[in-house]
Amino acid sequence: MIYWGADEDLTHCKVCTFPRWKPVTKSNSAKRRANVPYKKMFYFPLTPRLQRLYASKATAKHMTWHAEHEMEDEKMCHPSDSPAWKRFSELHTDFADETRNIRLGLCTDGFQPFGSFGKNYSSWPVIVTPYNLPPGMCMKDEFMFLTILVPGPGNPKNHMDIFLQPLIAELNQLWESGIRTYDIQKRQNFQMRAALMWTINDFPAYSMLSGWSTSGRLACPHCMENTEAFTLPESGKQSWFDCHRKFLPTGHHFRRNVTEFRKGKQVRHQFGGVRTGDEVLAEVDGLGFKRAYENDAKATNDELSKGRGWNRKSIFWDLPYWRTNVIRHNLDVMHIEKNVFDNVFNTVLNVPGKTKDTAKSRAELNKICDRPGLAQDEETGRYPKALYALDRDLKKILLEWIQKLKFPDGYVSNLSRCVDLNSLKMMGMKSHDCHVFMQRLLPIALRELLPAEVWEPLTELSIFFRELTATSLKKADLQRLELDIPKILCKLERIFPPSFFDSMEHLPVHLPYEAMMAGPVQYRWMYPFERYLRKLKNKVSNKGRVEGSISSGYLLEETAKFASFYFKDGDPMVPCRMQRNEVCEMDVDDDFDRLNIFKPKGRPVGACRNRYLDDAEYVAARSYILLNCPEIEPYRE
Repeated sequence: MIYWGADEDLTHCKVCTFPRWKPVTKSNSAKRRANVPYKKMFYFPLTPRLQRLYASKATAKHMTWHAEHEMEDEKMCHPSDSPAWKRFSELHTDFADETRNIRLGLCTDGFQPFGSFGKNYSSWPVIVTPYNLPPGMCMKDEFMFLTILVPGPGNPKNHMDIFLQPLIAELNQLWESGIRTYDIQKRQNFQMRAALMWTINDFPAYSMLSGWSTSGRLACPHCMENTEAFTLPESGKQSWFDCHRKFLPTGHHFRRNVTEFRKGKQVRHQFGGVRTGDEVLAEVDGLGFKRAYENDAKATNDELSKGRGWNRKSIFWDLPYWRTNVIRHNLDVMHIEKNVFDNVFNTVLNVPGKTKDTAKSRAELNKICDRPGLAQDEETGRYPKALYALDRDLKKILLEWIQKLKFPDGYVSNLSRCVDLNSLKMMGMKSHDCHVFMQRLLPIALRELLPAEVWEPLTELSIFFRELTATSLKKADLQRLELDIPKILCKLERIFPPSFFDSMEHLPVHLPYEAMMAGPVQYRWMYPFERYLRKLKNKVSNKGRVEGSISSGYLLEETAKFASFYFKDGDPMVPCRMQRNEVCEMDVDDDFDRLNIFKPKGRPVGACRNRYLDDAEYVAARSYILLNCPEIEPYRE
């Protein structure tokens, strides 16, 4: 429990009678001036921060952008263009009629303030961000509000609802009655209300917030009990192999295939669709879960959740509008894409300990599907090399190519540092490195190294993620992606072993639906929040008081940011400081005869060096100029 509201004066836990304060001993009795709690959470009220958005002209004029802009060419470029946003407006017209009401997104994730080699300690901040702002401001650090700081050292897991109680109570108050707020742009008071649209989190945190277990055979929160995952006989792991044919169009020839998928199995049924909020709420209420802060809640909920996907009723159902939200908890594309890339790349490079092509995988392969070419040789006892695996020479060629790659400044980290030519593998790749490699480099890297039947579906998967994460999305394109991704996964199922397909390889089949309902991925993935967590981690100045130092540093920074909005030119749409390679006015090239493509766009990094181009580089430079230089346009016709 937390000691707040009616329980703020209690001295012992009302659930387990554990004392609230640390005992006074002889050694600390003389120094102690106040009671010291065993654990303390930090809560930063959300309402004053939302009110301040209307207190400055720099932000107030942008808070109604979502209602003033119009879609161009039927492209969704903001959550306000999505069906989920419009559906919410249709169901709650009194809320939508006041365009200054605020719609919010919530994210939580844990981080280790001492690093991976330090003390095992995990802090869990809860961050809320408004979606009213235009794309240039939305999801920026200035408008990410740290609301709750859950103390470590342990993971809160299913107890997250206990820490969320003050926030849910404040959100309910903002929804039901709102708060009187002064709008400096219109110079009038109005009753500001707010609503939470959805949560953003990785897959483990998905379970913490939604109450649906994301492990085991029922891990998929869209398929739920209708999943066709099964347990592998040798490794004992859950596999989502052959779970995607039900998403194919009726009559597709993959549905009748009984050899390359599970033996003797044809698929005739269709995916039943995603359940509505009312259906999910009725199911959860029917199970009779107890709240996390009630007596015997853990034992009761553990008993009720046996054999089911649900482990408790989430506190978010206390929000009266939560059941009407089309998307309540987002699947995080960032982590899904990274996990898919890691599985593909480590299996292709056959990295020991990380590849999905193991001895157990080969032993169970022909029990599930018919692939005699990969069976064990009875004479030698060895397994033949698979088509999707590279030999030592090809792996060396690939890694040496990666080591020599050059990228624009800030586009990606230095991948050459991740190459290990001794072990022939990649090490230390960050999520954004995997993002760039998956979408831009994978088709090029494997084009000459893998046979066409392996390279083509991997390239289609790369293009799928590239189109899904575009800054603007069309409904027709998303419908095409929704039809394409089951075919791509089925093609991969014909190549890779069943052990390759865990829940991360299954979840992409649901990503086009969520993008179709909720809009562009950039507003619903973890990249901006992961960068923000890095800033919070850097605020740990006292390792003995982790959360205290974070809260102190955060309040100081937030005060400075909001104060900057009140200066004469304090507009958050204008960068406060120049980037490291931004061009100053004195550095602008004044040579008007020089082609536009050769005019500097930034400062060079490092010392200048002279180098002569070979013939191939001359041809590449000439082609680039002809294709990208606007001065050449009149001569093309």
